[in-house]
Amino acid sequence: MPVRNRIAEMAEEVSGWRRHLHAHPELRFEEYETARFVAEKLRAFGVDEVVEGVGGTGVVAVIEGRAPGRTLGFRADMDALPILEATGLPHASTVPGKMHACGHDGHTSMLLGAAKYLAETRNFAGRVICIFQPAEEGGGGAKAMIEDGLISRYDIAEVYGMHNWPGMELGDFTMRAGPAFAAPARFDVVLTGKGGHAAMPHLNVDTTLAGAHVVTALQSIVSRNVDPVQNAVVSICGFQTETNTYNVIPEVVTLKGTFRVHDDEVQVQVRRRIEEVVTQTAAAFGVAAEITFLPGPPVLINDAEAIAHAAEAGAAVSAASTDFPPVMGADDFAEMLRLAPGAYVLVGNGDSAGLHHPEYEFNDAVIPFGMSWIAEMAESRLPLSR
Repeated sequence: MPVRNRIAEMAEEVSGWRRHLHAHPELRFEEYETARFVAEKLRAFGVDEVVEGVGGTGVVAVIEGRAPGRTLGFRADMDALPILEATGLPHASTVPGKMHACGHDGHTSMLLGAAKYLAETRNFAGRVICIFQPAEEGGGGAKAMIEDGLISRYDIAEVYGMHNWPGMELGDFTMRAGPAFAAPARFDVVLTGKGGHAAMPHLNVDTTLAGAHVVTALQSIVSRNVDPVQNAVVSICGFQTETNTYNVIPEVVTLKGTFRVHDDEVQVQVRRRIEEVVTQTAAAFGVAAEITFLPGPPVLINDAEAIAHAAEAGAAVSAASTDFPPVMGADDFAEMLRLAPGAYVLVGNGDSAGLHHPEYEFNDAVIPFGMSWIAEMAESRLPLSR
């Protein structure tokens, strides 16, 4: 079954919602106007229940089917990124330095459109829960919603998420069973030595030199400690001294880094080695090291049975594959998948700029495909008795 006729009729209206959201981006846990817009639309559709303020600024909608049954959840993320938009589009961001550069405006609009369709048709047995999540971009929004009782309160039996993917054929779907996206752990390192005049390094304890060796040494973890058949990456993305001149050795250097893996045990191993490498390398230069690990979501693991159902629905709409290679990107939808079986699928955005790029634009032509997939999943996983 291709894109549904009723959904095709709605596509332009939903695209209008998407462009409105794109023009008014809000960062993590600041999605007040976005949440208000979503809640107003949902109430206008006649869904059975709308709950605001879930996990801070999240919104949940309940749509009852024509008969009792299980509960399916569908999640869309709502937050934007702190990026200065460079598209020059008529609906470009009206908020300097904030931009929907990852397509969350499209994800939210597709789920809104699907909610309208499902509220009209209700051709399923059970309940559909539409989850509009805040703070996916590093803010822990999924965990916040879970802590507010999302999964337990609605007794969600399966949960599904969808993300657009630039460079993939427009409207096609891809996914994989098992580990698919990485656990995006982050850490800060503070190195403290003894600052002083650059012409007298023997009187100082050089934190810059120690920091340079720490960065280099950390690269040995993946190459020499992690099993070569496992996926892992360690990257230092920030190196900052307290000085900005030519002749002062700084007393303090700070590093910011991330490590990403596809296996829980490997994550524990890499974290332990980061602690050992940083502290011992710094100590070799007489520098004290303090490490702070920041909380983050786990590895995103798709349920094999759910992937089979998601792929079948994708093939019913356009085309679908289950051979998507694992990537080191991340999504905190992984938190929900640890509590309910489900799947995270990707839909092709066509030839566009990459995610998180200032020239990225969600392709409105994706909308009817995404909406149809959600509708197909709801009706196939919650079938009415014949």
